[in-house]
Amino acid sequence: MYPNSKLLIDGELCEAECGSTYPDISPWNGKEIGQAADGSLADLDRAIAAARRAFDDSDWATDHAKRIAALRKYAEVLKANRQRFADLARDEVGAPGATIFSAACDAPLGMIDGWLDFAENYEWEQDIGTAEMFGMISRRKVWKEPVGVVAAITPWNVPNQINIAKVLPALAAGCTVVLKPAPETPMCGALMGELAVEAGLPAGVLNVITSGDAASVGAALVADPRVDAISFTGSTGTGKAIMASAAQRVAKVFLELGGKSASIILDDVEDFAGTVAGGAMVCFHAGQGCATITRLLVPRARHDEAVAILKAAFESIPYGDPDAPQIMGSLISKRQQERVLEYIAIGKAEGATLVTGGGIPADKTEGFFVEPTLFANVSNDMRIAQEEIFGPVLVVIPYDDDEDAIRIANDSQYGLSGAVHSSNMERALNIAKRIRTGTFSINGGMWYAGDAPFGGYKQSGIGRESGAEGFEEYLETKCVALPEPASA
Repeated sequence: MYPNSKLLIDGELCEAECGSTYPDISPWNGKEIGQAADGSLADLDRAIAAARRAFDDSDWATDHAKRIAALRKYAEVLKANRQRFADLARDEVGAPGATIFSAACDAPLGMIDGWLDFAENYEWEQDIGTAEMFGMISRRKVWKEPVGVVAAITPWNVPNQINIAKVLPALAAGCTVVLKPAPETPMCGALMGELAVEAGLPAGVLNVITSGDAASVGAALVADPRVDAISFTGSTGTGKAIMASAAQRVAKVFLELGGKSASIILDDVEDFAGTVAGGAMVCFHAGQGCATITRLLVPRARHDEAVAILKAAFESIPYGDPDAPQIMGSLISKRQQERVLEYIAIGKAEGATLVTGGGIPADKTEGFFVEPTLFANVSNDMRIAQEEIFGPVLVVIPYDDDEDAIRIANDSQYGLSGAVHSSNMERALNIAKRIRTGTFSINGGMWYAGDAPFGGYKQSGIGRESGAEGFEEYLETKCVALPEPASA
């Protein structure tokens, strides 16, 4: 059992109002691993007030050197506690060993120094020269300033990645932050708060509110007029609600939402079997990734061949051991397990061919597992091809030619990621230019990195996370004009 986690409000670790807690459940066996502080609306109010004071009444936003020095110390404390982040990724998130070495833990910790280096060398002021307007010559300067108090609302699938990717760049930009983790993964967020105190971050700069009531606390956070910007990662439905709420006061919003990404395997691929078998990576972290490839587009003449290759690959995937270097673990909760199983039933009812999987494994009587599941003979108008399932489910869709493949890939409300495989780079690049997604892979190229912008087109979101573009989401732009000649 883990010790009870606490809130971070105005520099102090504290219990929730009235000492309220709620159970934190392990996806591996459905058993409690500890109790998390169950923050109330009153707790949230204090946290927002603290963040507001820290931004308005301290030099956090203006003293860049002091801020970066403080964050360097915080970064060292975060990295020194790598094992604690890894343990929580395993026990609270259900992340198996292979994912911990990547997005569930090690990758985000490895990105921190790059973000801080970027902020330390950022050009906060730019002289854009002189111009004459209305008979006056003026020298113009462009200043970049932190947007203010940021509400960072994070999901349960890779909480370490997304907590770190929001909190560190926002703080480095000079903002103050109220972090609200998902109810299913409170301790990953609470650890960020605990280590902020250990590192000596100034009071109010980072505040962490965990709560079992995601709806009311989250709604109050995004609607609060003291919050200047909202950074949200999660479902498209919730993102739309946040956007509507923020619109009432024209608050800045950036959203990273759902996906239904397609990988196109062209007819000239040299290693057809190896490339097709890569579709089994839908089972990475049990398919709980917004940018996961969940639609595999193959030439119609080789559809059955591709399905046979995938069937063997899916049926050979090991899973269920939290300490093994496996790619697949449990789904996060009973609710998510039921949701995935419901989509599998929908696929069968729609007429798709269930090739393998589709149920709860007989030897996994505890936890929230679903078998690696493969559908064939799928048409892109089926719900299992259009809606985000967020589980270890791949649909195979045949196409006739390049134009047909591009049409199918773009026939989606989402536009988060995608891929193409070809032995002809010019052909692959031409297809990549025509797919409307925010990230795209050619022949296995990896876009995931701290210096690369991540986000989507269409209903996959607004704005970007990471890279220069992600950092600048936390900034405002001010243009200042002085008479020329000027001494400033």
